[in-house]
Amino acid sequence: MIMADTIIEVKNLKVTYNKDKSNEVRSLDDINVKIYPEEYVIIFGPSGCGKSTLLYAIAGLQAATEGEITVEGKDLAKMKKKEKVELHQTGVGMIFQAFYLISSINVLDNVILPKVFRGEERHKRKEDGMKLLRRFSIAEQNDKFPSQLSGGQKQRVAIARALVNNPSIILADEPVGNLDSESAENVLNILKELNEVDKKTIILVTHNAEHLHFADRILHMKDGKLVSEEINRDKRPKDALKEDIAKEPDVISSELKLLMRTFRNFSPQQIGGLLIPYKAKQLINHIIMELTEEQITAAENFLKDLLFKNIQMEAFEKNIDLDLKEGGAGWNKLRAKSFSVKVNDITSQAEALAKDYKQALPGFADYLLRVFDLKLQPEIKARLLTFLRLRLENKIDAFGVQERLDAPVSVGGVGLYKNTSEKMMREIEMVMLLKYSV
Repeated sequence: MIMADTIIEVKNLKVTYNKDKSNEVRSLDDINVKIYPEEYVIIFGPSGCGKSTLLYAIAGLQAATEGEITVEGKDLAKMKKKEKVELHQTGVGMIFQAFYLISSINVLDNVILPKVFRGEERHKRKEDGMKLLRRFSIAEQNDKFPSQLSGGQKQRVAIARALVNNPSIILADEPVGNLDSESAENVLNILKELNEVDKKTIILVTHNAEHLHFADRILHMKDGKLVSEEINRDKRPKDALKEDIAKEPDVISSELKLLMRTFRNFSPQQIGGLLIPYKAKQLINHIIMELTEEQITAAENFLKDLLFKNIQMEAFEKNIDLDLKEGGAGWNKLRAKSFSVKVNDITSQAEALAKDYKQALPGFADYLLRVFDLKLQPEIKARLLTFLRLRLENKIDAFGVQERLDAPVSVGGVGLYKNTSEKMMREIEMVMLLKYSV
């Protein structure tokens, strides 16, 4: 039975580095999260968005600047040193991308190390450690040293170490980031089993969208904020749902999934129509500068009309420049013109790619180079074309594109600055969304 009480609760959490100094950086900004026993929650977002910081704050490894975190009903900030030690030894198990195995001791001794600090007898420690190694099919490696193992084997040893004191919560920070696809799938299936069979609460940090189907809930983060929540399977108790439903973030993707299950006879055109409001919202957020809520809402409605092809671009530009009192969006002429040009550029690329992406691909690459004012050598531009084709054929995801754009030229990447590669990835994804039709 799932308890009605939360197992983890984060209230108004802020984490700021170098507070009140010229180089102040806010890593987390007003985070509110409730996690219930036996849930599998993924914290998802791009590199640098604060997801690992949130995980470490929950683990008690990162102090909060403001706000409150409770784990199993206890406020981390009010815990005494002995209570924190107990939490880290028996309450929470940590799994890291870098494994953090001790190279000078063998596999079994790495697994049972947390029990040493609890003063348990060596015979009992070894017995419990071997049970876990057998469970994860690495018992035959028990007397080897970490340097003799593959990456996947090292991570299974790290998972066994995290479990050896039987914690109720497992926190995993990009646990498959250093693994090949087969080893990664193995580790993710282990975490799934720990959640479904052992009833552990799992919180996984990842930037890889391919992992999201494992989760019950997905918390989407961006720029230190929790921006939306997606639900695959809702394990929260009903009384908690009543409390959370009014402030639940936008879950349009889950909503669409549910609609598609319910309305099985929808035509592709009808499903595509459901996406228009979402496309309009994302496109306007992608382009606009600071405007009032009324101006944004009015422009969004005109943008829906444009995407539904109820109006042409000329009428769209005129309407968003028109005064609010006259039924327009109240933008000034310069801003309306600039916005319309940007909308026209993006939608034109999307339409061309939707019609024949192979033929439109060179033009799309030229468009991106023009938008970001880039000049690439022919060999590097050819790589960009390859990466765009892979994305358009859904063979890699958005973050796969970004990694290749960001990677040095010497290792086969495009060699862009991180900020530019992230912005280009967002531009590509915006075009991908607009060209999408079921």
